[in-house]
Amino acid sequence: MESFTYKNPTVIHFGKGCIEELGNELIKFGKHTLLVYGKGSVKKNGIYDKVTYELNATNINFTEYSGIKPNPIVEDVENIIEICIRKKIDSLLALGGGSVIDTVKVASLCIKENLDPWKVVMRISKPTQSIPVICILTLAATGTEMNAAAVVQNHKTREKIGFVNPLSYPKHSFLDPEFTYSVPKNYTAYGIVDLIAHALEAWFADGDSTLADRFIASIIKEAIELSPKVLVEPANYEYRAKIMLAATCALNGTTSLGRKYSGDWGVHDIGHTLSYLYDTPHGASLSIAYPAWLKLHKERIPERIKKLGKCLFETTSINQTIKDLENFFKSIESPIRLNDINIREDKHKEISELMNKNGVNGLVQKLTENDHIELVKYMS
Repeated sequence: MESFTYKNPTVIHFGKGCIEELGNELIKFGKHTLLVYGKGSVKKNGIYDKVTYELNATNINFTEYSGIKPNPIVEDVENIIEICIRKKIDSLLALGGGSVIDTVKVASLCIKENLDPWKVVMRISKPTQSIPVICILTLAATGTEMNAAAVVQNHKTREKIGFVNPLSYPKHSFLDPEFTYSVPKNYTAYGIVDLIAHALEAWFADGDSTLADRFIASIIKEAIELSPKVLVEPANYEYRAKIMLAATCALNGTTSLGRKYSGDWGVHDIGHTLSYLYDTPHGASLSIAYPAWLKLHKERIPERIKKLGKCLFETTSINQTIKDLENFFKSIESPIRLNDINIREDKHKEISELMNKNGVNGLVQKLTENDHIELVKYMS
């Protein structure tokens, strides 16, 4: 087991009506916040009204910025930075899923010192301070509401990159399962894939941590067991609550305790390539990439894959483990092949070439240019 230091400063408010605590917590950081959200679904489902009611009740002034895409772009980060500097914003309030929260996290690191956000993402500029981030989660998936990581893409450089900075931990995150009732079936499924993928990344990190293994297996089994239930009854509070908690626990640091890294993250790097090229939803890219990655690594890390199969599916067969995972993804209607998202053979070279250009790799299991080609074959 590896030595570690663990700290998670985010305060989680979980449960029905927890948003009623928002105003009292937010006012501690100042009276002017920037409310950031996506393309308007929060207005249609009534969540926006509940949030703004709490802001008005505590006399918090708010400016709005909307239109965040499912795959966040650096231009939105730049716009938010400019608004916050010009209007002297005290805090950032992210209302949405991972894309909104990640956009806000990156911006928070740049405002105080007026930094170029892409240079921050690329670790060229190193921020020394940030403004407070508060999250109201509307999609259970990424776990970004309780960690210091963010992902953003840049169309000019043709990259989608994730990074971690301790200054970007949210101060408070509000998780009301009722806020996820209106998430469509396909995005609910993609969120489940995402949380499972996060757990799997930790499984394949370096270091012998049997307790972490048990954490990981429990999170994945919880998701597998609940998936058919929440997809059939999307407004069932208990199902939504359990999925929401599983997604948060999958990437709040506990699954990597005793490991050298937080995870391998090679599969996410592969998925980011698909998301950048074809605007593929993040979870959908991962259900395609993970089985392919496992097939590539059958002879490289057989014991880890066998143990995974034993914990999840009661099999020690590597091939059966991969098949069972694929079958689960299929059962929740998440794609497992490029053809499932209409990416044909004429695009395969484009995918492998961009993976080569961007150096798609894992922290533990290294990938070569030939591996990129093989991965595309396995995804086909």
